[in-house]
Amino acid sequence: MISSPPEAFVNIRRISAVLAAAALVGWIVHYGALAQTPPVKKRVLVIGQTKGFEHDSVPDAMAAIYNLGKKSGLWETYIRTDTEWITKKKVDRGNAKNLNYFDALVFASTTGELDLDDSQKADMMTFIKDEGKGFVGIHAALDTLYKWPEYGEMTGGWFNDHPWGTFEAPIVLEDPSFPATKHFAKSFVKKDEIYQAKDWSRDKVNVLLRLNENKLDYQKAGDRVHRADHDFAVAWAKTYGKGRVFYSTLGHTKEAWDDPDIQTMYLEATKWVLGMTEGSTASHAKTPLP
Repeated sequence: MISSPPEAFVNIRRISAVLAAAALVGWIVHYGALAQTPPVKKRVLVIGQTKGFEHDSVPDAMAAIYNLGKKSGLWETYIRTDTEWITKKKVDRGNAKNLNYFDALVFASTTGELDLDDSQKADMMTFIKDEGKGFVGIHAALDTLYKWPEYGEMTGGWFNDHPWGTFEAPIVLEDPSFPATKHFAKSFVKKDEIYQAKDWSRDKVNVLLRLNENKLDYQKAGDRVHRADHDFAVAWAKTYGKGRVFYSTLGHTKEAWDDPDIQTMYLEATKWVLGMTEGSTASHAKTPLP
């Protein structure tokens, strides 16, 4: 008669089996993690070319987008003061890039008629409208490319004066659910230059922020107020074909770029146009004043 192994011996075998299984699981997790390809960062092209008024804050805006991408680890930023890379054609020079390399385009207070030929303009719209890439327009991006109708259609409109110059702007939050504006209070004040837009309608965009029309000095503005509806949008979001478009007039001053609220807005706006977050672009009537 064969006797059963001692209980201690059985326990040792069980412990050994458990340890071996744990080691196998650890090996699979460790080497499986090593085998995974790390996520590829998005790539953002920032353009700061000016052919009209030159804002002192252009370098601050460009640096802010760069730093926001670096600190968040979400995107790599390429900064240009020319428009050579806004093309689908191969740029035959060194380590040059073209739009095929990027996921979003940022116009940092560009002004005037930028150096874009017809093929570049077509490529830029293909990038946004057909390929679903993103566009962020900062402040004077609205004061750009007046001779190109599709640009105004894509952004939502054009600059049509700033009736109050740089002032303590009374701003109302219209969309507290949108990623780029949900951190703002229902009403607040920012010292900035607020653009008035022409060829613009809230029926075609989701107005995120606007001026409080009841707190504006119309006498001081004089004949520079051109909107009879007194609808002065400060930020909006829209789609253009498959692409996502965000614009805000905030960012005129150098000091604006030291403001955590402004930094957060453009961080979240860039994430949104890159498709990292979701937010409505549905149009709506003016929201009631707080």
